[in-house]
Amino acid sequence: MTDQAVDTSGPVEAAGTEEPSGAAPPRFFGRERELKALRADIERAGLDTLAGRKAARARVLLIAGRPGSGRTALADELTRRLLSTDGYADGPLRARLTDPGGAPVPTERTARELLDQLGVTGPPGADGDELSELLREALAGRRTLLLLDDAVDAEQVDPLLPDDPDCLVVATSEGPLTGIPGVRPCTLGGLDAGSAVRLLARLIGQVRITVDPRTAETLAEECGGLPAALVMVGGWLAARPMASVADVTKQLRELPDEPEQSNGARPLARAFRLVHDSLPATAARILRLLALAPAGLADAHTASALAGCSVSAARSTLDDFVALGLLRTDGADEPQYEVPGCLAPLLGALLGARDRPTEIQLARARMLERTVRLLQSCRAVTDPEGSPARRKLAGLPRSLRFSGPDAAAAWLRMRRPALLASARIAVEDGELDTLARRLVAALVRALAVHQGTEAAAPDLYGLHGLVLAVAERRDLPRERAAALLNLADLDARTGRTREALARYRAALDAGRAAKDPYATGRAMESVGGAYAELGDFQRASDWYGRALAQRLTQGERADEARLYGRLGAVHTYAGRYGEALRNWRAAAAGYRRLGDVPAQARALSEAARVQEYAGRPRESLHTCQEAVQWARRAGDVRLQAALELRLADTLERLGDPAAARLHRGLADRLLGEKGATCEIRSAVTEK
Repeated sequence: MTDQAVDTSGPVEAAGTEEPSGAAPPRFFGRERELKALRADIERAGLDTLAGRKAARARVLLIAGRPGSGRTALADELTRRLLSTDGYADGPLRARLTDPGGAPVPTERTARELLDQLGVTGPPGADGDELSELLREALAGRRTLLLLDDAVDAEQVDPLLPDDPDCLVVATSEGPLTGIPGVRPCTLGGLDAGSAVRLLARLIGQVRITVDPRTAETLAEECGGLPAALVMVGGWLAARPMASVADVTKQLRELPDEPEQSNGARPLARAFRLVHDSLPATAARILRLLALAPAGLADAHTASALAGCSVSAARSTLDDFVALGLLRTDGADEPQYEVPGCLAPLLGALLGARDRPTEIQLARARMLERTVRLLQSCRAVTDPEGSPARRKLAGLPRSLRFSGPDAAAAWLRMRRPALLASARIAVEDGELDTLARRLVAALVRALAVHQGTEAAAPDLYGLHGLVLAVAERRDLPRERAAALLNLADLDARTGRTREALARYRAALDAGRAAKDPYATGRAMESVGGAYAELGDFQRASDWYGRALAQRLTQGERADEARLYGRLGAVHTYAGRYGEALRNWRAAAAGYRRLGDVPAQARALSEAARVQEYAGRPRESLHTCQEAVQWARRAGDVRLQAALELRLADTLERLGDPAAARLHRGLADRLLGEKGATCEIRSAVTEK
């Protein structure tokens, strides 16, 4: 798990060297031998590389150690020093490769996270291989430092390695990464006795150490020299000024061990149990419930909802946990708290042992319900004043409201990893599907309004996949059809047309099962669009025809006109100009009945184009003139200019160059720029 070696979000991160006299203590001290060895390993030839020959890929430095040993703190310090001295100008990039529950993070999610940090948006729905290849391309030619924290095995790390030897990868793991050539693990044990005692002195004050230095050394041994255990014990002592080092040493020794725990895991577990069992009952329960925090991330609202207490009480309790070394915080005005990876399994085990399943499920439901309300507030704050959503928002408690759209967007940006994890956890739970569907719907709307559907497309793809999972599990054909349509649309936009076609067909089946005319009509039209994209115009026209027949029976005039236009387009591409002309004229007539003048003008312009392709220039000239009149009435200057250029070209072919010049000049005046006119002309003459 990701370790919080000794980082209490205060001035200390590790221990091992004397503090300079009269100076503020450094954030990191100790592990100098390990740091020196890691620096030396950067330039050393790999085990599979001939001396003097540059490696083909990035060098991998591995810091291995058991949970609580400070491997992540050491990796952070190494990264900080390398950035200040070795000029990795394009870094660092950081990703955590293990979920708080212990499950390996899929390559797809890690690669996408790293691409986001580079400012590169991976295609929605892309798999791990495609995204890791995109990551390697993005890193080519860069001097980047990657920190891959808490790797489970080499299969997680290898796809993420840059093919550029100027990049460097620092990985942390509990053991060796067998399978990656040229990696020499830097294995961490506990701190030596002197460094461990100095760390305790830094946390509780030198006086309490000086009183009984031998007992302080014994306490360090009881903690196994693990920085995380020392920090928790130091926090316990700091909160109890009257307690002695001997007191805590005695209490640690008396704590029973879990039978299944290894000797190496016991010091951390004992220190954690000491701190947990000394907490007031309410605080201890809040701590255990943080095992449910999505992605190991919590804020005051998360803790408040889990425990059923006020937001202010939850925030105060979380700050107390930081002081005890149980949490980390980013120190922001509205801070986010992180459960250290080395403590996550201990919290989970204790929660399962001390709390009833019904209470755990109720706490999870309260957390998800609070998240839904916050997301609804996040979206509603963007609506105009006086709108129904804003009126509903005004009735929420002040703690659930945002001061404005910027504050809501900032909250969404900060909490995005936790929110996405919440949606995944809610769906995986299987017993909170109604809440899961509401949560996903609220998150989709909030992301779309604050980020835009294009920027949020990768996240939306995953969320629609979650909706599909719930719909299939609960046999909800209407929701299944909607999810499939959304996923297929994103597939189509990213060029995966055949995958989109399969999903559109599945959506059609689901829509028919649900007796949902909107879903079936939309699916048939989309199937036609997919076939058109694949160049199968016969099938495209067949499916557009089916969709049109349904719209005609339902009297949906706007959809009828649009589908006549779709049919006209595919018949045009197929060279069936008679059918194309009939459909474009039907589209124009439909738009005329609807009073949609711009759409009517565009449909007539397409009819003129078809007549031109069919070798009927005089008819095309007449239709084009009619289209110009409607475009002028609609105020569509670009369309009017494009049609004037088409008139000019047609008149030239009919042997009237003087009239052609007049229409070309009119197009120039309409647009005001010859460059823009040339661009319009190119677009108009393109089939």
